[in-house]
Amino acid sequence: MNKKQKMLLFGAAAVVLCMVALVVVLILRDQQTVQAVNDAQARADSLAVANDRLVLTNEFNQLSAEFNQYEGQQMYLKNDSLVQKYNQARMKVEGLIQELNAEKAKNVRTSKDLAATRAKIKQLEGEVATLKGIVRHYLEEIKRLGEENAGLKQEIQQEKQRNEQLSTQVTQATASNAELTQTVKLAKKLNITGVSFHAYNKKGKTEKNITKAKSLGVQFTVSPNNTAAPGMKTFYMRILTPEGSLLSGGGSFTMDGQTIQATAQRSVEYANEELPVAIYWDVNTTLTPGDYTVEVFCDGYRLASRHFTMTK
Repeated sequence: MNKKQKMLLFGAAAVVLCMVALVVVLILRDQQTVQAVNDAQARADSLAVANDRLVLTNEFNQLSAEFNQYEGQQMYLKNDSLVQKYNQARMKVEGLIQELNAEKAKNVRTSKDLAATRAKIKQLEGEVATLKGIVRHYLEEIKRLGEENAGLKQEIQQEKQRNEQLSTQVTQATASNAELTQTVKLAKKLNITGVSFHAYNKKGKTEKNITKAKSLGVQFTVSPNNTAAPGMKTFYMRILTPEGSLLSGGGSFTMDGQTIQATAQRSVEYANEELPVAIYWDVNTTLTPGDYTVEVFCDGYRLASRHFTMTK
């Protein structure tokens, strides 16, 4: 082999080696590109999984907040199974979220792990959807009960107003009846006129000097009253001295639940016609000049109260 042939042979070998080297470089570069693509895809898948987990976690927290907002009204629910279903579904969702968070902490990026995580996320989506339905039903039930309670409160308020109106009517009727009763009672009250007061000496004649009086007398006339019940009527006389002392000796009577002492009394037959009456009291004490108060009572009423000035 001559020198020229050797040079051609070495040149060809060099070209072949260069081509082989180029092929090797291209293969290695392709493998790196594929690995880079795979890594990028894995990161994208991991980010997608993390995003899905975050979205579902936020939805669960929002549902829990909505439910807890009306948790105090559970006592008004007639269907306790609704609350039980909610609690069971919530526990499932909480368990799946805890599992996903545990896998996130492991920081595993294999396709097998990502597939398992996606499966749990899919299951979590179903559980969250179930939870949404329960919460929606729960809130609708609470709203319905709220409307029923509002209607019941309105009925109670209306009934209260009716009771108040009825109570007012009863009070007015009672007052009217009491007024009517009082009117009828007053209509039965006897009326007297011409009340006079005199002192008498031992001969039964009028005595101007009160200190020499042996008896005191009150005269009056009972007016006709067809409303009053006829029959025996007892008239009570009270005489108060200028010093304010009661001249006693006439027994007692009752008026407004109280026992009152009398100076003298007299019973007469009343026939709903005009009737003159005189009541006397024998003096048994020393009398002094001044203003004397004379009161007349009958049937529990004070018929008259007069003042008379007696001199010496």
